[in-house]
Order: sequence, then structure tokens, then C-alpha cells
Amino acid sequence: MKWAAIFVLLSICSQAAAQDIEVSVFSATSKSVILRWTRVYGASSYKVIAAPQNSPGNPVGYAVFGPHRVMGTINSLSPNIMYTFTVAALDNAQEILNIGTIDSSSAPEVMDPLLTNPNRFIRENIVSSSPAEIESLDPYTEYSLSIMSVNSGGQGQPSSPVTAKTVLPPPQLSASSPSNNSITVSWAPVANAVQYSFSLYKFAWNTTIITHNTSNTNWIVSGLDMGSVYVIKGFAWDPEGRKGEDSLYIDQMTRPAVPSIANVSMVMNNGLAGISVSWERDEGFFGSLQYHVMSDQNLTCNSTSSSCTLSPVGCGEVHTVRVSTSDEAGPSDPSGPVVFITFPCPPQSLAVVESTEGSCTLTWDTVTHVNSYTAFIKRGDGAEESCNTTSRSCTYNCTCGHTYLMSVMAFNQAGSSPEGQVLNYTTLSCCPEGVSIYAVSTDTFEITWTVSRGAELYQTRAADSSEVILCNDTAPVCALSDLSCDSSYSVVVTPCNDISGCNRACKAHTQITAPCMPMNLMLTQRNSSCFSVSWTPNNRLANYTVTASGDDGTRTCNTDGNSCDITDLPCGSNFEVSVIATSPAGLGLPSYSELLETGPCCPVDQVVDQVTQAMSNVSWSPAKGAHTFITSITSTRGHARCHTMDSHCLMGCITCGTNYTVTMEAISHSGRRSNCSYEGFSSSACCPSGVRLYGMAHSSLRVHWRGAGSSHSYVTELVGSRNNYTCTASPGESSCDVPNIQCGDVYTVVVAPLSPEGSKVLFCAQRIYSVSCAGSNLGTVIYRGKRSVD
Repeated sequence: MKWAAIFVLLSICSQAAAQDIEVSVFSATSKSVILRWTRVYGASSYKVIAAPQNSPGNPVGYAVFGPHRVMGTINSLSPNIMYTFTVAALDNAQEILNIGTIDSSSAPEVMDPLLTNPNRFIRENIVSSSPAEIESLDPYTEYSLSIMSVNSGGQGQPSSPVTAKTVLPPPQLSASSPSNNSITVSWAPVANAVQYSFSLYKFAWNTTIITHNTSNTNWIVSGLDMGSVYVIKGFAWDPEGRKGEDSLYIDQMTRPAVPSIANVSMVMNNGLAGISVSWERDEGFFGSLQYHVMSDQNLTCNSTSSSCTLSPVGCGEVHTVRVSTSDEAGPSDPSGPVVFITFPCPPQSLAVVESTEGSCTLTWDTVTHVNSYTAFIKRGDGAEESCNTTSRSCTYNCTCGHTYLMSVMAFNQAGSSPEGQVLNYTTLSCCPEGVSIYAVSTDTFEITWTVSRGAELYQTRAADSSEVILCNDTAPVCALSDLSCDSSYSVVVTPCNDISGCNRACKAHTQITAPCMPMNLMLTQRNSSCFSVSWTPNNRLANYTVTASGDDGTRTCNTDGNSCDITDLPCGSNFEVSVIATSPAGLGLPSYSELLETGPCCPVDQVVDQVTQAMSNVSWSPAKGAHTFITSITSTRGHARCHTMDSHCLMGCITCGTNYTVTMEAISHSGRRSNCSYEGFSSSACCPSGVRLYGMAHSSLRVHWRGAGSSHSYVTELVGSRNNYTCTASPGESSCDVPNIQCGDVYTVVVAPLSPEGSKVLFCAQRIYSVSCAGSNLGTVIYRGKRSVD
């Protein structure tokens, strides 16, 4: 009842003030108004403005709608205010095409809810007649109602109360179009509702086309017309089977039909190429639709007519074209794809190859999407020829020194390519004659030749397996330096000019560079007078000469390998050694020098003198190249060793009566050594031990000892202050008697072995005895001590 009252009220208050656009009020609330208007052909949008009648210069709200809308809502209004609503139709430039206005009021403010207390009235409404309508009650709520009469004398008693229950509120509807023949309606659940009923109208029709009852909260309506506007309303049912309040009408448009492409073709517009796409146009329920054309090459265009142009496009492009249309509900599905290939690109990278003398081949890069090519060739004397082909080359007769103008066009079903590259080509210069190559140094060639016709510049190129050396000059001579040694170079002299470039078909000449310098010299001593010289093999075929130069002359050896022995080197000498390689190409550079030092010479003479029984002195003559000496004496009983810069050495720890081997190392300043061997020597016989002196009868003394062996004779010497005595014992004897000894004296007694030659060992210890007299005979013999030999 509330909404019906509002609708009637608005109908009474509305006054249409239409101009070119007819405007009407479809429905109103306290905060918003739904307007309807007539469509204007050519409009791209509609702008709706609301302004209070008491302040027309201060609009309070506006909204903009698309070209296919003829109904719209304007919000943010105040309750129970009279407004002037203006609808303006705008074109693409936002210029006003037509305008229409209407004056209408928004609905009154919603009254506060009526709260019921069984003990008292909460709210009173004053009405003038019966029946009366009480508004702003809570939905689906039971109220207790009483009536009182009021006049100038006051108010009467309330009537007996009656109860009444309000109905369910309307569902709040929203809609969308997922496809071109369906609409989805959805709403929030209404409390206490057990079922919902809906009606769907096609706009401008007067009858309901679909009704629907459901207990769900959404409704999918299918089988609808494409690109059409539908109006929907509904209400809820309570458990008592009472119909709830009707919802507001909402409108929803279905999506448009899928367009069908009619034709795709090439067009030119202001020098720019484009693809013209046309389709079968569908006016739709509300007139022109928005069409969107797209290419997979990121080109698009929009139109409200039946064609538009994708621009700019280039040559040789493949476009997959689709068309879709859209209305207020959204876009349609795209049309089926149409593949279109634009005109071909002009061939690029035109080049001429003089494959053989007098024959030239014009080539170009392959162009995609081409059916055939035509090459145009014009000589400098005016003669022309053409060549039709499906390949990417064309051969024609040519001779050196001529100029040709050449171009190529490509063709496909879309037409011919634009004008492309024009190649200005002058045939190659002739190859030079009389090429001579001279090796002027180990890494430099000098090349000469005769002048060739048509050449402005000569490029000389020497290449081996690892590098390329170039020389550019206008003269018929060139020097190529920094060449690799022992390499076979292919040398080509190429004539060039600025127009035709270089003639790469000239004959190559082979030249070998001098052998490489030997590297990594190593010296290995084989013996005292021979050294082996080796190096890293870095030449393919070469002979080597090794030279050793020093103060003692020069020594050489030759080989075709990588080592050679230098012999007859004197001891104690220094040499500078280098290696040089030769080959049929010439003499290489000598290697870096290495210093060779032979071992020092051994002393010619060496003498061993025994100083004491356990110590000997070794001396020797000077030796060339020797700085220090290490002398060793060795026996089965041990050895002794000394290291000195002198020409003699005192050796200790000598064992008496032992044969010794004598060796020496002569060492140079750099540490090089020579081993020297000499004749061995035997140490002297050992001095006896346990020497005792005994008195005997008849003024005799007996000297007794313990000998070190039985192969020596011993001599005994008694030296007194007045007389000296000697006696000799044969080999194997350990005593001898000395007669006629003078008593009363002190004697120094020495017992020493004799050498095979009969000489006495001089370093045996001396013992002192005193011999007393007993009358005319010898008395007591007393040992007084021992002393070493001075």
C-alpha cells in the first residue's frame, strides 16, 4: 500500500515539460528518482541533472548513461523536495543534440518505526478520515491499533484495540546479462520469506512475458532476445501465504548478437595503408550498436556503422581479424576469425655476386607471403632486361667495369610490393698480376704487384690457421708485419673500389715465414765435459744449431730434433748457450741465452800427513773454478770430513793402522760440484800400550808392552841425562832388554812401532822412570809419569 500511495502521489505531482526529448518519472524514493526518456538518433551518451526548484543554479546530482539506455536512476536526493530534472543527449564531441526537462518531487522521508508496548501507546497519527494509512512501520511485525476521536473539546477514549501485521519488505534486486540471450537476477534473502515471485517484461511491451516462483535467491532467465531491454519486479511470500511488498522495477539489457564479417580488403588513406573490415549491421532494439574490430597485431578500431579501418598496417603482415559488438549489458562474443595477408614487403639486401668471370647473380632476401618476383636490370648504356622468378636470385651476363641499376618487386594476392631498394652496382676490378712475395725479416713480408684496372684500393690479406693480417693501400706494394713464425700464409691481393667493393675471387699465393725462436732452453749435465741442450719443439720442419761461447772458445752442435749434446767442455769454465733454427724459409731468431757452467777442476796434487796417531793433515794444489772443498777420508772403521775454502784441512778421528780412501768435492761459487778421487793412505801403526820397565840382573832393564799387532817391529829408546839406550824387538815380540844401564838417573822411555820402510812412529807417548842404585847394581825402578810427544 505504501508504494502504491507513493506512485499515485508522484503521478499527481508530475508535470511533463518535454521539449525534443520526452521525459517521465518511472518511480521515486526519498533519496532517488528513476527517469525514462525517448531515444535520440546519433546520441553517444545521455546526461541527467537534478536541481532544486528553489535553487535551479545549484545542481545536487547528475549521472551519465550510454547511447543505448532510455532509463536511468539519479541518486543523492533529499526527501520531499521538488526538483527540476534535465536530460541532455550528447554526441561524440560532447555537444548537446537535444534536451528535455520534467519537474517532480522526491518521496517523503520515511517515518520512524512504530514501536508497540502492550501497556501504552508509543506513537499517535492524526488522520482526517476513514480509512487511514499508517506508514513507516517495521515489516512483518504485529501491531496493536486503537482509534480516538478528537475535536475542539478534546479527545475521546480510545477504541478497543485490534491487531494487524505488516507484510514482508520487497527483495532488493540486481541483474546482469552473462550472454546475448539470458539475464541473471539475484537478491539478498528476505527474512521470513518462504517463496519469491517475479515478473519479467520486455521494454515497450504491455504484457508480462515470463513469471517465475522460486525459493532460491537467484533466477537465470534464458531464451531472451539479443540486444533487448527487460524490466523486472518481484515480491516475497510470508509463511501465512501473504504477498509482500513489490520491489522497485529494474531494467537489464541482454548482450548483442555476434556480428558476421562480410569483407576484408586493403585500402589507402592519406598515404597510409589500412585493412578495411565490413560486417552485416544489426540496428538492435535501440538502434546503432558499438562495434569493435581487433587484429592479433594489436590494431583496433571502433564504429557504430557497418565498417571501420585498421590502420596503419605494413607490408607482409598476417592479421587475424575479429569483430565484436557491445551494448549496455556488455560485449558480444567475437566473430569467427578471418586471416588477411597484406601486400608483400619490397625485397631487401639486394646484392650482386660475380660467381664466374662475365656472370653476375643478383640476390635478395626472401620475402614472406610472396608468390613471385620480378627483377629489373638496366645497364649504364641504356639496355634493359628483366627476370621473372619464384626464387630469390637472378643471373645475367656482366663484365668488369660496367655499372648496373637493379631493383626487385614482389607480388602476392593483395598486390605488389612498394618501391624498394635500387642497387647501383659496378662490376669488380680485375685481379692484379705479377704478385711477388719477399721475406724482408723474420716476421715481415713485402708484397708487390702490377696495377689492376678499376682498382682504387688494394687489400692485402695474409691468413694462416689462427690469424689474419690485413694491409690496405692505394699503391701496388704492401708490407705485412707481425706475422707468426713457422707458419704457412695464404696471401691474397684483392682490388677494391668505392662502388663495387672488393674482388674476392683473386688467386691466393702461399709463403712460409722463418722458423720460430726456440723456447724453454734446458741444460742437463751428462758428465763433467758434456751438457745436453734441449728446447720446446715449436717448428714443423727446421734444423737447429746450438752455440756455446765463452772464454775458453766456442762449441757447437747441430740437430733436426729438439736436443743436442755439447762435448769437450773444460772444467771450471762458463759459457753462454743459445739455439737458432733454420728452414727453407730462412733463418729464425736465436733463442734467449742460458749460462752454462762446467764443474770446477779437481786439484792435481793432494798430500796426507799424519800429525798424531788420531789426526792427519790433508793438503792440495789450487783448482780452477773451485771456491770451496769438501775432503773425506773413509775406512771400514769410520770416516772423517771437512769443508773449507783453504787448500788444506786437518782431519781428526783417525784410527791407527788403518787403510783410508781419500775423496774430494770441488764446489764452484754457484754450487756446481766436481767429485775428485785420490790414492788412499794408511795410517801409522798403533803405539803400544801397557809399557812397563823392570830391573834385571847384571844392570839390565827389560821394557815390556802390549802390541797392537804382530806385523810390526818396535824400537825402544831410553833417554837419560848422561846416556841414551835403544833396543829393537822383532815382529811378534812384546819386550826387549837393555843391558848396562847407568843407575841413579831418570829416563824417558818411548816404545814406537816401525814402518815397513823402517821409520819410527814419532807420536807415541813418553814415560818417565827413575832407576836407583843398590850398591853397584840397579836399585828400584820407579814410574814417574807419562808425557805426550812435543
